[in-house]
Amino acid sequence: MSLSENHDSEDAIDVALMMRVKHGDHQAFEQLVERYQDVAVGTVAKMLGNPSNAQDIAQQAFVRLWKAAPRYKQKAKFSTFFFTIIRNLVFNESKKFARRKTYSLEQREEVLFEQVSDDATRSPDAEAQQAELNKVVDQAIANLPDKQRMALVLRRYENMPYEEIAAVLKTSVSAVKSHLFRARATLKEDLSHYLDA
Repeated sequence: MSLSENHDSEDAIDVALMMRVKHGDHQAFEQLVERYQDVAVGTVAKMLGNPSNAQDIAQQAFVRLWKAAPRYKQKAKFSTFFFTIIRNLVFNESKKFARRKTYSLEQREEVLFEQVSDDATRSPDAEAQQAELNKVVDQAIANLPDKQRMALVLRRYENMPYEEIAAVLKTSVSAVKSHLFRARATLKEDLSHYLDA
């Protein structure tokens, strides 16, 4: 079975479950939650750069999925439908966070420096250095504009095709590629002094 055939059969399973959920099937809903829980939490954590409230937002996504079920129509892949719900929640959360805390560039660098310093003093081995770099990368991703961040997370961590990312972001494939290009350029610039060290 080819990779695309495997994706198609997985989508067929998801759509069949969602059609059962549409008619109030709680067991089918539980199966969808099991299939997508880790992906949802992981995507939200990467998008927000903060794993602590990723569980709550992923849970909200499933609540919205349940509420949207009666209106569900198979217009696209199920994952596109579900990631659109996640996108809306994450973008709303990003706006709330931006209103609560507006960091200057200096403050952001200070926070990054404190994180790096704390990790570096704990243990000088390679594992600690990798953990430090992961934190810095997560923070740099969290600082990207919403659409760039979502495109990058869906492409890099969920291995989603450009067409599906375009559907989730409600934009064109060329716009997705542009978002990815700008996101990667920004990350390369932001992380250059860590990667050169």
